[in-house]
Amino acid sequence: MPTTEDSSGVNKGTESISRLSPELLAETCQHILSYLQGQTRGIDSAEISDGFQRAGVRFEQDAVQDVIRFLLLTFRAAGKSKLSADELVSRLEKGHSKVPKASLQVLHRLWSERGALVCSQQEVQAMLSINQIVDIQWKLGMAMSSDACRSLNSPYVTLLLKFVEPSGQICHRSFEMTISQFQNFHKQFKEIAAVMETV
Repeated sequence: MPTTEDSSGVNKGTESISRLSPELLAETCQHILSYLQGQTRGIDSAEISDGFQRAGVRFEQDAVQDVIRFLLLTFRAAGKSKLSADELVSRLEKGHSKVPKASLQVLHRLWSERGALVCSQQEVQAMLSINQIVDIQWKLGMAMSSDACRSLNSPYVTLLLKFVEPSGQICHRSFEMTISQFQNFHKQFKEIAAVMETV
């Protein structure tokens, strides 16, 4: 969980959160969680600030940034540590006694609903930072026979992945798949590409 050492605005963020209604806090958390899940490209602090003003809560821009920073650090740390909602609230109660109980209930509810998705998005980002795919080549082939079967006549796809490891070394990996496995791989790869465009 974020502490005052993590960022100068974290302690101020907990103080500012106490001024937010549970509904307004939930709306703000939704912005943060959408970003952490890769659904948005960033966090629009102006939009959050406008929401505060519409609700009658007057914050300086620094206070809005403190709230965003606190929630972002809190949810990132919870995702990295794979905390349950109960563990998240327990750590917040221990480290930040200024967070009101109603606010803790909002954080608990939202983390219960969306925490698993944040964790999986962070795992994807961690994997992507390990190796970077440079090239993918594929070719379609037909297995005519094998040791066990004289007339196999089975199509297959050979994939060659070329990627750069964090050390800078280029590696090649190849493998074969049936047509249905390749179609499933293609579908999953398109989903990954769509998510990566939002990161």
